[in-house]
Amino acid sequence: MTSTVHPTPVEAVRLADPYPFYARLVAERPFAFDEALGAWVAADAAAVRAVLGSGALRVRPVAEPVPAGIAGTAAGEVFGELVRMTDGAAAARLKGAVAGALARADLGRAAALAARYTREALARGGEVPYEELMFGVPARVVAALSGLTDGADREAARAIGDFVRCLPASATRDDHRAAATAATRLRELLGPALTAAATAPVPEPAAPSTPAPGPSAGGFASVAAYPAGQAGGLLRELVVAAERSGLPHPGPLLSNAIGFLSQTYDATAGLIGNTLVALARGADTPDTGALVREVVRYDAPVQNTRRFAAEPFTHAGSTVEPGQQLLVLLAAANRDPAVNPDPHALSPGRVNPVVFTFGAGAHRCPGGELATTLATAVVTELRTAGWSTTATPAYRPLANARIPLL
Repeated sequence: MTSTVHPTPVEAVRLADPYPFYARLVAERPFAFDEALGAWVAADAAAVRAVLGSGALRVRPVAEPVPAGIAGTAAGEVFGELVRMTDGAAAARLKGAVAGALARADLGRAAALAARYTREALARGGEVPYEELMFGVPARVVAALSGLTDGADREAARAIGDFVRCLPASATRDDHRAAATAATRLRELLGPALTAAATAPVPEPAAPSTPAPGPSAGGFASVAAYPAGQAGGLLRELVVAAERSGLPHPGPLLSNAIGFLSQTYDATAGLIGNTLVALARGADTPDTGALVREVVRYDAPVQNTRRFAAEPFTHAGSTVEPGQQLLVLLAAANRDPAVNPDPHALSPGRVNPVVFTFGAGAHRCPGGELATTLATAVVTELRTAGWSTTATPAYRPLANARIPLL
């Protein structure tokens, strides 16, 4: 007789199907201490909401606001100013500026650029370049929206891939060195663009800030309708939002311009990949946008996040003491039947879904709409090109992002 070995909630991210495991946690241990992880685990929607909305919890350990491996480096300086990695009143003001900039991002131009870059990659022939489509294309689009053109967009896309290597707790010394080099180069690329954006006039929108309504015979709307640069585009919106909030320039704005790229990287790659997996497994809908939005909930690209107790936190009769950490299972809460009826069904067009993938509360990711737009454009172009696969993927060995190897 053999015993059943259950995965930890972190190992579950890489399973072919982690959702039966998550469902057991939601039903049986919605908020409990996991001895193997040495952390509290919030699994159901009520616990996840409570954790993400608590002022007693922080996004980083109080004693280590910047990972020790990058402290004192360019990567550490950028990390320490990212709004997603900081708490407090000043961070909240900056977060408002970042969110305001992303809310005004030209989604139509983003979709057109992503579609064009995807078509160019596919036109080279040979095997589908999944790595480029999942990681490179979204990063290039955000770089272009930030005013980087003429090859600088490609360089920024490569550099952000090195920078994000410092983010996991498992990062090595080589990862830290690569991240520091990348942070320096990203500052060099984006610094002049941010300065130019600070002095540019507020542009007239060239087209409505909404995604193209859908693919025609040639895919998304032509990128020619959206002039390159657009007086700084996303960075100009960041500067304007910061000025309205009385924030200094450049200060932490440059770090958060880099943050636009880093936030796009793994999450959008996972969303593209998981949507392709859903299609390969039989998802049948002509509405790619609706499918992508449901995949955000159904097979979340970001499966979990962490919080650290600065003060006692109590939920469902249990108290988390200062210094303890919590693993927040966003993907499990997405499938909690208490908030989403028939949660294990893939239902494009689901009415009013409750989705935790992009977080909630003060640290809700403001880039969710941009990620969804980019993923929709890339997948639409692949479908238009007749892409199909039945491959069963493995998943990258990551602790929180669910990204298939295609």
